Amino acid sequence: MTIREEIERRRTFAVISHPDAGKTTLTEKLLLFGGAIHVAGAVKSNKIKKTATSDWMEIEKQRGISVATSVMGFDYGDHKINILDTPGHQDFAEDTFRTLTAVDSVIVVVDVAKGVETQTRRLMEVCRMRNTPVMIFVNKMDREGKDPFDILDELEEELQIAVRPLSWPIDMGERFRGVYNLYQKSLDLYQPSKQVVTKSVHLDLESSDLEKHIGDKLSKKLRDDVELITEVYPEFQQEAYLAGELAPVFFGSALNNFGVKELLDCFVEIAPSPRPVQTEERTVDPNEEAFSGFVFKIHANMDPNHRSCIAFVKVCSGKFERNVNYKHVRFNRMMKFSSPTAFMAQKKEILDEAYAGDIVGLPDNGNFKIGDTLTSGEDLHFKGLPSFSPEMFKYIENADPMKSKQLQRGVEQLMDEGVAQLFVNQFNGRKIIGTVGQLQFEVIQYRLLHEYGAQCRWEPINLYKACWIDSNDALQLADFKKRKFQYMAHDKEGRDVFLAESNYILMMAQQDFKNIRFHFNSEF
Repeated sequence: MTIREEIERRRTFAVISHPDAGKTTLTEKLLLFGGAIHVAGAVKSNKIKKTATSDWMEIEKQRGISVATSVMGFDYGDHKINILDTPGHQDFAEDTFRTLTAVDSVIVVVDVAKGVETQTRRLMEVCRMRNTPVMIFVNKMDREGKDPFDILDELEEELQIAVRPLSWPIDMGERFRGVYNLYQKSLDLYQPSKQVVTKSVHLDLESSDLEKHIGDKLSKKLRDDVELITEVYPEFQQEAYLAGELAPVFFGSALNNFGVKELLDCFVEIAPSPRPVQTEERTVDPNEEAFSGFVFKIHANMDPNHRSCIAFVKVCSGKFERNVNYKHVRFNRMMKFSSPTAFMAQKKEILDEAYAGDIVGLPDNGNFKIGDTLTSGEDLHFKGLPSFSPEMFKYIENADPMKSKQLQRGVEQLMDEGVAQLFVNQFNGRKIIGTVGQLQFEVIQYRLLHEYGAQCRWEPINLYKACWIDSNDALQLADFKKRKFQYMAHDKEGRDVFLAESNYILMMAQQDFKNIRFHFNSEF
């Protein structure tokens, strides 16, 4: 296969939703269809001691939620599929926002009973900013929920995108009989089963065979519904979907394996192959000969036995090869990698080559930061991987003086992942951890103890916001730092950060020091 053909067959996407809508379950079933796994772990089932394939961290198995983005690749037919399963919980939104910079399209999972929820709206905003193509899977049709037409109205209104159903449910809850696939004109009859795949019957809606399968009453309702859909909703157009203006909608039950294959078959057919990526210097086309890629995520302790960090690199153009020298743009030096890895959640295998659209794991001994670029030699800087200003702060203290080295190493590695931020107060030298949610403190404490053998305790601190500051007026900057000495800190990169105790103090500082710029994310 030529490089162009390899790139054309790639589909890299993220699965996003509010917590508990069934995102990880859907990811599992997609892997099941791809033959990547042979039995699905029943997520959150205590009877079966298997957990979701994509939730492999110990704390994820205990809590039944995803707290880190996991990457899984597999072949399906002629296509190579890369799925990124993201955390739904809002405390880990930043990990998800960054992941969305590394994908070409998105599948949004919506719970039929709850409809569109807060986190789904926020994630959709990020997709809109980047014009990412979106597909919607309305899940849990085997439970009672909202009327399908009401769900479509809600999707249009809340997610601010035009929708077009490509499959349509036949009743719901205990009466759920299946879906009619409008895209392939086939009837899929529902058999509740977590492991077996449902068979579909190809038939025209006007066929009298329909009554044999679902009875007179449901046949009439289905025909009326489909007629209404064709009148109200525009014909499905792939161009509008690829431009991020139209979202195809599918209905099903991920837990019971139903409606997932229809989604996957349609997805590989219409979803985009890798798209051009904007850098500060120019637009990078995936079909270019030269390799380029950027680090969008760093994960500490993929293998607790080796204390290793892995940097996840999205290949943006050309072909990545093992043991070939590539330029680390920030260090301005060449590096080669003897053991790059491909992922199936936490299972890794060494790969010899990867193409635009693929996600490669590189062993990291502190060489990488989120946003770093690797190229065949050109100086490129990829945009759009900021760290946001945290909303919650606590002092981190060592609870076991014998383990101070382990604590320091653990904090350094976990901060490199970019889900929480470390600030060192210049006044008293104490370390402050900033996060966007309370749950992150628990995850950090848990991982420090179980992965590094270090115990920490949290102490309260009253802060409103952390702002990065810079200025062209050196005198005013020096004066500000002198006056606000108690509230000044350095971040991991040694940049100046002002820790404001309240909104009022921040506003007064902005008013009194006109020549100082206050930034609420680290990309400036």
